[in-house]
Amino acid sequence: MVQLTLPKNSKVNKGTVWPAAPKKTDKPARMKTFKIYRYDPEQGGQPHWDTYEIDLNETGPMVLDALFKIKNDIDPTLAFRRSCREGVCGSCAMNIGGRNTLACTKAIDDVKGGALSISPLPHLPVVRDLVPDLSNFYKQYASIEPWLHTSEAEPEKEILQTPEDREKLDGYYECILCASCSTSCPSYWWNGDRYLGPAALLQAYRWLVDSRDDAKTERLNELEDPFKLYRCHTIMNCANVCPKGLNPAKAIAEVKKMMVERA
Repeated sequence: MVQLTLPKNSKVNKGTVWPAAPKKTDKPARMKTFKIYRYDPEQGGQPHWDTYEIDLNETGPMVLDALFKIKNDIDPTLAFRRSCREGVCGSCAMNIGGRNTLACTKAIDDVKGGALSISPLPHLPVVRDLVPDLSNFYKQYASIEPWLHTSEAEPEKEILQTPEDREKLDGYYECILCASCSTSCPSYWWNGDRYLGPAALLQAYRWLVDSRDDAKTERLNELEDPFKLYRCHTIMNCANVCPKGLNPAKAIAEVKKMMVERA
């Protein structure tokens, strides 16, 4: 289920049907329909779904390629974020075919059925079209202080770590902060102003388990809150949609375990 945070008193209307761009090849056309969420607050009016027809012979295999095709050849007003095109930066996270993922690593052919729907990440306010407002998401990430805390202000030498301790970070440091997990979580939809969400809590655990960090007690104290940590109900949407194959729910469970062990 996708829950979009719409402007007050609004509903999503049917938008423009855009014809396909002129053919550039002699190959038999492989037409695909894309339904894309559109909203421009500067223009006013209601959000709407625009429909685009694309010949898949004239674009790359990924959803991001199709978005570039639309923007370059059909409708230059379409807005979306993108950067690395390699599944590293997390910029192009959006809801594709009802599932949060990265447009640059999601193959068009992987989304079965007729028209392929593309909308911004659920729950978040929409800046424009497929661009969500991530201000609160980054604020929550900053709140867990995602940097190394040491007892020495300026250590005189490198802080060493055993290979065994380094392995404890595997499955957590790889998070690219795309927000796919948090915006797929119903608990985050309902309590996003107070519940930190899967992404921030996974990052919190990454620092809690780091053997070089000296602020474990302070970090746990900061998370000891009925809403910041304990709104997780292990629905597992976060692990199901993570484009890096991480398991935020496991990290949250480990943080809860740390809370019990220190009590």
